[in-house]
Formats: sequence, structure tokens, C-alpha cells
Amino acid sequence: MWTTVYLATSLEQAIKIEEHLKIEGFLVKKQLLYREGDEDLYEILAPDFEANEIHMALFDLGIL
Repeated sequence: MWTTVYLATSLEQAIKIEEHLKIEGFLVKKQLLYREGDEDLYEILAPDFEANEIHMALFDLGIL
């Protein structure tokens, strides 16, 4: 099962975070969650079993 590990406020930010996590060896994907006018919100999704490790990696990367 996939779980949301991060919410990005733009496509560019979502791509950047997705790439960083893939480089770290994580299985992740991005998905548009919400769009209204100029505002986009993207979910960064990962398997449940990797969620805690991904949060630690996001913290180490200075993203969280």
C-alpha cells in the first residue's frame, strides 16, 4: 500500500524531491492531489514500509 510522505506545492518541487529520494534508493512516485487556478499540490507517495526511513532521509536532506 502507498502512503503520502510529503506534500509539494509545485510540480518543480515534487520532481526535485522525487529525484532526491530515488537517488537515495527509495521507491517513490508523485501524484497531483489538488489544482485550483495557479495553485498545485502534489503528493509524494511511497510504500508504507519505507515511510519512516523516507522521513529521516527528507530530514537529512534538509527538506523537512
